This record gives sequence, C-alpha cells and structure tokens, in this order.
Amino acid sequence: MNLKPQKRMAAEILKCGENRVYFDPYLIEDISLAITREDVRNLIKQGVIQKKYKQGVSKYRKNLRHERKKKGRARGLGKRKGTKHARTPKKRAWIRRIRPLRRELKKLRNRKLITTANYRKLYKNAKGGMFVSVAQMNRYIKEKELIRRGRGR
Repeated sequence: MNLKPQKRMAAEILKCGENRVYFDPYLIEDISLAITREDVRNLIKQGVIQKKYKQGVSKYRKNLRHERKKKGRARGLGKRKGTKHARTPKKRAWIRRIRPLRRELKKLRNRKLITTANYRKLYKNAKGGMFVSVAQMNRYIKEKELIRRGRGR
C-alpha cells in the first residue's frame, strides 16, 4: 500500500519533514482512504497521524569530557592544536602577572609600608619583568629591607 502522497501532505500540514510523520500502524486503511488535504487534517485531529519529536544530540559525553578537563585530564600534547602562545597569548600572560604585582605595590604604598621612592623603583622593576609573582616580590622587599619599621598595621 503506497502512502507517499498522504505522508507528503501530512508533512506539509504539520510543517516538518516526511521522516517525522508518524502513521498509526493499526489504522493504515483509514489513512489510505484519505485523498484530500482536508481528510489528512481530520486524521491529524483524531491523532491517527502525528508528528514525531525532533531527535536531539545527547550532551552526556560532552559533560563527561568537560568534567575531566576541569580536573586537568585530556589536555596533553596530543590534544593541543595551536602553539603555546596561540592558546594563551604572551600579552594575556603578562597582564595576569603584572596586575597583581601593581595591586600589591599600591596596597603597600597606601598603607605607608614603603616610601614613594621605593614604590617607583619597585614599579619599574615589575615593569621590567624582574618579578614572576607577588610572593617573589614580597621576598625581595623583605631581603632588601624596603619595608618601613613601626608604620602601618
């Protein structure tokens, strides 16, 4: 029994593809008798012809991968496409390093723990790339005894 015309009409009426049109297998005879669009519309109203759900793509595997990546897995050399500096540009790395240093220096100056002159020197040193981290800068300040005594908290 050829139900192609009914399927085509149903797809147009339901505004979907022919693959998403569902015919009730027990009422195939009724469907084969439907010749006009009006007949097909009535069968849709009765529930003999229905529209199937759209098939989605599960995010389960994506979520698993994401969780593993958060833990640091699946980030080895085999998974990398760009160069080191394409993945995190040098400028970004610089910004990530310099901002905390400058923030720390401002904090020390505002608390009057270092003099303005020392602040300027340290600021220039930081700009020159002398310090890798805030901890290293603080160690340097302690070694050189640049912190004022009896001031601040």
